[in-house]
Amino acid sequence: MPVKIRLTRRGRKKQPFYHIVVADSRAPRDGKYIEKLGLYNPTTQPATIDLDFDKALDWVQKGAQPTETCRAILSHKGVMYKKHLLKGVKKNALTEEEAEKKFNEWLTEKEQKINAQREKIMNAKKAEEDKQLEAEKKLNEERAQELAKRNAEEAAEEKAESEEAAGEGEQAEAAESTEEQEQPEAKAEEKNESAEEETKEESGESEEKKEE
Repeated sequence: MPVKIRLTRRGRKKQPFYHIVVADSRAPRDGKYIEKLGLYNPTTQPATIDLDFDKALDWVQKGAQPTETCRAILSHKGVMYKKHLLKGVKKNALTEEEAEKKFNEWLTEKEQKINAQREKIMNAKKAEEDKQLEAEKKLNEERAQELAKRNAEEAAEEKAESEEAAGEGEQAEAAESTEEQEQPEAKAEEKNESAEEETKEESGESEEKKEE
């Protein structure tokens, strides 16, 4: 029967992941499968691929045909390259040791590329986080400056009001002091006037007695 290596969908809506399976080509996409080879999650950065290398290589050598997406996954993990090298060994184009050496060199180079890509993604993420932190820091500084300015203005207003109230108090005290000074003088004048009137009255009485 025709056998394919393909993906079967799992996960929730808008959060899919896929099983890499070997299945009959006539079976539904998400139906029964013969064997599970691994997991593929395209939503992570970079995409997560967990593959049983030996099982996948065995099925490919048996003639299982991967779909376009699965071929890309198998190529990424080196399955298709290992198949090519083993075919060369069968044709005596190279020895098993040479094939293994070539494959290990390919794996090392591939791992370096993956690490470089991962580091690039992490650096870009860190740069974005630093940018956001810098923007938040700048915003906080602007808010602090605005708050300090507002507090200074309120303090200046309170000081002005306090000085104005103090000035009014001093004026009131000065007015009260003036009144207190004026009151004894007025009383003294009244007393003098009263004494003068009494003196005049006494003078008038004396003159009347003399006339008599």
